[in-house]
Amino acid sequence: MVDTLTPVERISRDRQPVGRRFPLHRLALQIGWVLGLAAVVVARISRFGFTPADQGFILASSWRLLNGEIPHRDIVSARPLGSAVLHVVDFLSPAPLFVSSVFIAMVEIIVFTIACAALLTRTSPLRWGPLRTLLVASASLINLHLFTLMAWHTIDGLMLSAVGWWLIDTGLRSDSAWQRRIGLFCLGFAVLTKQSFALVAPIGLLMLLLHPAARGQRRSWRRLAVDVLCLGAFPILYVGVVAAAGGLGAAITQFTSARGAFGESLITMWETDFRVLFDLGQVDWRRAVIEVLAVAVLLAVVWPWRHRIGTAGVWLRFVLAGGGAALAIRALVDSELSYPPFWSVQIAWIFVAVIGLDAVVGRHFPWRPLLLVVLAYSASLSWGYDYPALLAGTLVLATLEVLLTAVPEVRVVPRVVTAVVGVVALAAASSALIDVHDRAPAADLPHDRLSVDLGSVAPEMSGIRTSPGVGTYVAQIEDCVRRYPAKKTAVLPDNSFVYPVMKLRNPFPMDWPLPLELVADSRQRMLAAADELNRDGGYLVLFQTVGVGQMRAGEPVPDSVPVDHPVAAGSDPVITQVRDRLTGVPVTCGSFVGVWSR
Repeated sequence: MVDTLTPVERISRDRQPVGRRFPLHRLALQIGWVLGLAAVVVARISRFGFTPADQGFILASSWRLLNGEIPHRDIVSARPLGSAVLHVVDFLSPAPLFVSSVFIAMVEIIVFTIACAALLTRTSPLRWGPLRTLLVASASLINLHLFTLMAWHTIDGLMLSAVGWWLIDTGLRSDSAWQRRIGLFCLGFAVLTKQSFALVAPIGLLMLLLHPAARGQRRSWRRLAVDVLCLGAFPILYVGVVAAAGGLGAAITQFTSARGAFGESLITMWETDFRVLFDLGQVDWRRAVIEVLAVAVLLAVVWPWRHRIGTAGVWLRFVLAGGGAALAIRALVDSELSYPPFWSVQIAWIFVAVIGLDAVVGRHFPWRPLLLVVLAYSASLSWGYDYPALLAGTLVLATLEVLLTAVPEVRVVPRVVTAVVGVVALAAASSALIDVHDRAPAADLPHDRLSVDLGSVAPEMSGIRTSPGVGTYVAQIEDCVRRYPAKKTAVLPDNSFVYPVMKLRNPFPMDWPLPLELVADSRQRMLAAADELNRDGGYLVLFQTVGVGQMRAGEPVPDSVPVDHPVAAGSDPVITQVRDRLTGVPVTCGSFVGVWSR
């Protein structure tokens, strides 16, 4: 219902108490729904489909660390290996490695969705009613969209950044040192998952100094020094270990020689001829952004006059905010969560369009919404997935939150009504995600063609279902490894999953030598590793002849190929050079060719 409240009756979200103790059953309920939702998503969606390309990439680096290898000295990487450190925990689960890793990644997505909502609304998740809880759960499913769920540095960076900012905000408002410092540690960790998150640490420092709650608190150089030490704890440890092992110079060279990413997809949307905007016969995503911006501007103009306009003004703002919300929801519905997620760029710009409204209504600098913009931009800094889609659900929910602040008089009183709305939203998000994933998953064939459980090939992959072609491909690798035993084994150029799954030691400094990943002197090091194998013996190096794209298209995997068959198309020339350099016995095994030495 619509009701006009007096100033005394209005309760600002800024004044909600923080640091308050809550019954344990609320905490248990919150943890329970997070773990439960993650389990359901894995069981029904994310365990279906597998690609031998990027799945296993982070786990392979974690496996190297567990075997005593040093980042950048022994492992060539264009990124810091913070994610590899983080996902060592995946190996501690008693469940099969791959299902455990997928489950942990989904928990991370839900957690950063919760953290973003709590940061924006200045409310504890333990204070949320059913509506907000269910909407956040729905947003986490949209954030997943058709992304191939796995241990991944972008997911890690988003979780650590969002949780870090949230804990700093909560810690400052409640004057809780432990919350503030855990948040700072998370931000330092986030920076070393991927360079894309380099901004989160200095923003954390600015929060310490400029946060509204910090102005009334006692400050000291000792407190600031401890805070900064917490922020730098993980980076100092990481750099210290790498430097002590003699890998600091290599790390710097690897980082600085990698090709940059600039979030081009966020800009190219605006490069189309603007005359298309006025041609209603053509679909133009920018049109919805401009319409939402117009709604936000009108709300901002009306807001200062709300007391003079009275009830009519409440209805006017209600209609405008409702219209803006409808436009945002329609943009999401029209997307159908399609892949690639170009639609997420429109969602991001729709959110940007309402940020000014938050500044007008709250009479403050809109730093909380801008933090979400920073996260969206950071998630877009990628070579192969330069979209803010991992935050799309969060940005839609945030857009609705900002629009709602312009109509504080509107209250839906019965909790039953809010619960029903939340259930409908969660059901709609679940249904849409299941439908699109079953029809066209990004990594594999449609759901009804995923008939092979990879646990029949490798126990660590139990529960992961894939197409017969990919199942044959993985079985051929396992057969080759068993037929040609060796101390050191590599499967090039993709297939990083085989090392942690089959417990193999890769003699090369890279697990996934794509052209973009081959930074600094990595090609020379690949060839040097081949020379070392020739000298020491005891190796098996397999080369795939079937490309991942062929398997995703459902093309059959051959039962055998001639020993001189070329490697898969699109491989970097260094892969062929390694093959030519090895002096062992040429072998063939299913669709793979290789070189083996006792």
